[in-house]
Amino acid sequence: MGELFIVPTPIGNLEDITLRGIRILKEVDLVLAEDTRTSRKLLQHYEIETPLQSFHIHNEHKVVERYVDDLLAGRNIALVSDAGTPAISDPGFLLIRSAYAKNVKVTCLPGASAIIPAVVGSGFPCDRFVFEGFLPHKKGRQSKWLVLTEEERTIVLYESPHRLLKCLREIDAHFGEQRLVCVAREISKFHEEFKRGTAKFLVDYFENKGTVKGEIVIVIAQKEER
Repeated sequence: MGELFIVPTPIGNLEDITLRGIRILKEVDLVLAEDTRTSRKLLQHYEIETPLQSFHIHNEHKVVERYVDDLLAGRNIALVSDAGTPAISDPGFLLIRSAYAKNVKVTCLPGASAIIPAVVGSGFPCDRFVFEGFLPHKKGRQSKWLVLTEEERTIVLYESPHRLLKCLREIDAHFGEQRLVCVAREISKFHEEFKRGTAKFLVDYFENKGTVKGEIVIVIAQKEER
């Protein structure tokens, strides 16, 4: 029986991958990637010649059993995402669950994730925090905000660049003018930016900044933080 390896990949700087991650990617029989074009750049950078196949949100349900069969047949497979740790707001959960259901060994390597550097780099209390990923775009969004306003821990969200201002305005409306927020953008990349302040201040800042690009993590401070 083969083994399924969950391998975190860099969220920015290619040097952020671990030595163990590089070794595993070289030793397995197959690498499953969210976007083969993105992952191929990483593999080429480290001279990894392992075959690469597509495993993304649009084909995940269709191909899970095929790859579980490969594992049962003795093939070792590594799962990677475009950036960070697979299955965190990315494909991977179904494959991991199915592997466990067939008693296939699953090994998840520690490594890059945008969540931890965003929380620590925010300067807000990080002894306890809650990760909500991407909020619903429409249905259930307002009710989710109402739940989060009662949350006492630091709150961590993912957001896309084109919805950043909308999200900050909603934070301002629901959490009040004094609640501190940190927008962590392009973590580990050349244009990395951590911007702290009230939601209103951040709305003004990013409106004046113009077009915002890159991966974004929003950290909302605990209630007592001022």
